[in-house]
Amino acid sequence: MIDLKARPFYLDDEAIAWVQDTLAGMTVEEKAGQLFCVLFKEAKPEEFDYVYSILSPGGCMYRVVPSARAVEASQTLQARSKIPLLIAANLEKGGNGIVEEGTLVGSPMEIAATDDPEMAARMAEACAKEARAVGANWAFAPIIDIDTNFRNPITNTRTFGSDPDRVRRMGEAYVKKVQSLGLAASIKHFPGDGQDERDQHLVTSINSMDCDTWMATYGAAYKAGIEAGSLTVMVGHIMQPAWSKRLDPTLKDEEIMPGTLSAELMQGLLRDKLGFNGLICTDATTMAGYTLAMSRRRAVPESIARGADMFLFARNLEEDYGFMLEGIRQGIITPQRLDEAVTRILATKAALGLHKGVPAISQEAAAQVVGCAEHQSWAEDCADRAITLVKEQAGVLPLTPERYKRILFYTIEPPAGGEGNYKVKAACAKVREMLEAEGFQVDDFVPQPYGEGFTTKYEDVVNNYDLILYVANLSTKSNQTVVRIEWKQPMGADCGHYMNDVPTIFVSLENPYHLLDFPRVKTYINCYSNNDHCLRQLVEKLTGRSSFKGKSPVDAFCGKWDARL
Repeated sequence: MIDLKARPFYLDDEAIAWVQDTLAGMTVEEKAGQLFCVLFKEAKPEEFDYVYSILSPGGCMYRVVPSARAVEASQTLQARSKIPLLIAANLEKGGNGIVEEGTLVGSPMEIAATDDPEMAARMAEACAKEARAVGANWAFAPIIDIDTNFRNPITNTRTFGSDPDRVRRMGEAYVKKVQSLGLAASIKHFPGDGQDERDQHLVTSINSMDCDTWMATYGAAYKAGIEAGSLTVMVGHIMQPAWSKRLDPTLKDEEIMPGTLSAELMQGLLRDKLGFNGLICTDATTMAGYTLAMSRRRAVPESIARGADMFLFARNLEEDYGFMLEGIRQGIITPQRLDEAVTRILATKAALGLHKGVPAISQEAAAQVVGCAEHQSWAEDCADRAITLVKEQAGVLPLTPERYKRILFYTIEPPAGGEGNYKVKAACAKVREMLEAEGFQVDDFVPQPYGEGFTTKYEDVVNNYDLILYVANLSTKSNQTVVRIEWKQPMGADCGHYMNDVPTIFVSLENPYHLLDFPRVKTYINCYSNNDHCLRQLVEKLTGRSSFKGKSPVDAFCGKWDARL
């Protein structure tokens, strides 16, 4: 039996009666529908019609859409649902995780660089207020992965860094604030990303820590989030072999499963060892890290049978719903396990007060909250306090037109736009324009045609420029394997060929680990985000009008001794 009066639900008798009565009145098909949290990528009516022609889901998520569309979608979907919906968003940085006009307060790593849990609480407050204003009630956040492997291509600035204690404090602050404002938190991605150098979107990845080290780091972060009352945990397509084998010594290597398919991790570690009583949701089951682990026909019901309560997204909704029903009919998911999962889904909804009615929202009210001046001021303050001077050549800063009139500007940035849901926002050109507005003469570096013995004269660069400035804007995104600098041809044309004669500064707007590829640069700055607040504060600091205040949440030197020179 699930104790619905205990943490994290804390339900009263009225709410418990609603959960029990609702469950008792449901068909097997309705229960199976509640297991699904579906994706409405664009939140358009034709998507709703398709989904509801197959099942009535327990939850849904929008990708980032205009605020007006999100409000209309939330109203439409809640009215269409017999049981109130959990409406989720990736609220990892701010309200921009659900609507285009939302505030990006700061990436988790930017938040962590302030070394102030109150900044994490501010970010959570902006997330909660802006998301609630458009009808959301579930934050797929905070990320409490620990960026222990700087080569990981997906964790990076999405984490609070590599210091387990700082990650724990930031995650706990987020959970407390976001749930105090009426959203369910989801601590993720259990059993913990950031150890492997591979992306769970593309491969079933591994958290390779031994049990005791895991418990003192990742385990401590999860324990803090659980004790802070997190209603949900998102489980990743990540294996934790040490714990799997400790909890089931009979397991062979080929039998070790990712968290989303592991009874040892979901029930043995998360529920029994860490004491989590809330809702367990899988990460997106469209990821290769999930699909590579087991035949999908079997995996869909096995996720629920082995301990998950909610199944995130679908490759083909009609087919996956059929697989789930087939698993129920075959007894892979027992009636008891099905009722337990649905009970936790309903209890989460009751804990949010949805059994009493869905909160009213409107376009007008949302416009007053989303992207509001107060939240923008928090983002500006976060940028001011986060930007980190990692290493400095004595005497190079500050920059003034009197000292460095002529700047040679190197842009390291992918082509404009990018692809998919993690598009790279162009920012380097804005930095150049801001410097020109300060009175600097800024020329873009242009590689010359290949020809050993025929390149631009070395002294033509040395004698014509007072400063060299690199600005890198390489961001993590799904379905990439590395976040590294790819130097231009010919022969690394934009490498630091002139830095021994011309003062050189390297600024990273996103990835904090570029010293791996440019270890000998003597002045290096990390910003952790590429929003306008960071760009503005960067120029303030370069010109000496503001001091550098950030405390690096990672080893920006990547463990390389030469990077410290």
